[in-house]
Amino acid sequence: MKNLRFKDFFWYPDLTSTAGYDAIIQYLSDGKRTCKEVEDFMKARASIEERYAKDLLGLSKKVCGHNEMNTLKRSLDVFKLQIENVSLSHLQLAQSMREEAKKLEEFKEKQREARKKIEQQMDALHKQKSSQFKRTMDSKKAYEQKCRDKEEADQNMNRNTNTNNTKLVEKLHLKAQQAKQNAEEADKLYQQNVINLGKIRDDWLKEHINACEIFEKQSAERINFLRNTVWTHLNQLSQQCVTSDELYEEVRRSLEQCDVQEDVEHFVNLRRTGEKPPAPVVYENFYTGQRSPTGPPPTRLPPPAVRRGPLPDPTQNSRDDGRQSFVEDEEYSVIQY
Repeated sequence: MKNLRFKDFFWYPDLTSTAGYDAIIQYLSDGKRTCKEVEDFMKARASIEERYAKDLLGLSKKVCGHNEMNTLKRSLDVFKLQIENVSLSHLQLAQSMREEAKKLEEFKEKQREARKKIEQQMDALHKQKSSQFKRTMDSKKAYEQKCRDKEEADQNMNRNTNTNNTKLVEKLHLKAQQAKQNAEEADKLYQQNVINLGKIRDDWLKEHINACEIFEKQSAERINFLRNTVWTHLNQLSQQCVTSDELYEEVRRSLEQCDVQEDVEHFVNLRRTGEKPPAPVVYENFYTGQRSPTGPPPTRLPPPAVRRGPLPDPTQNSRDDGRQSFVEDEEYSVIQY
């Protein structure tokens, strides 16, 4: 199948129209805008990566597992180190994105300069073509009017050929001659303008074809460059994922070396305080001084009850010795236990 070309499909029947050329210029302007949008996108993405990298770097500097010990501490140290490395890789990614955006900006500027020269030439030709076309059309109108004036003069002269008024005939003859001369001059001017317009048209055709070829080449280069730029951008992101996973794999290898039982035993050996538990607290009786190593303290019992005899007869005692009588029971006491 034949490839479609700009130079074959952007013409217009009206010589003064620039519809085909304008369609191409609009397409190129849209492409330039796309380049700018992709450039801005990559710069914004680079800024995001840079902010993320700085935040991640700050996070890696924070205390994490400072009081931990042995294999887990080593794993946490590796974890922090690799997070720092991941942040540095994101900083490098941001720089690479900015470099790609810079290349796109330079490419866009280079195309703009090349387009500017062609557009200036085409604009000048369009103005020249329009101006000459107007002069040609004006000279055509003048030529047609002069031809009508000549025909009218000839008709007047022919109508008065048989008149006896010599002066009138002479006057009409001179007028017809002048009209003929004016028509011939208008005809020459008209023909010359048509020739000039033809030359300008030929120049414009050549420049239009040349502009179409250059603009088509620029369009192809722009599409290819943008495609490769986005492709490279995605490769950078994929490579970042691979790099991050490789760094994370280092942490996983370290975690595989983390031994739970070893860390527990390490803590025991490092911070052990003794192998014997404290002895139980014994009970000491306040009255007896006896110590009971185990069990609750015994219940305190009251002293044994002493059965007393019958009360003495106070009358009998007073008669016997004349003194106050007391109980004769030696174990009697007013103190109750």
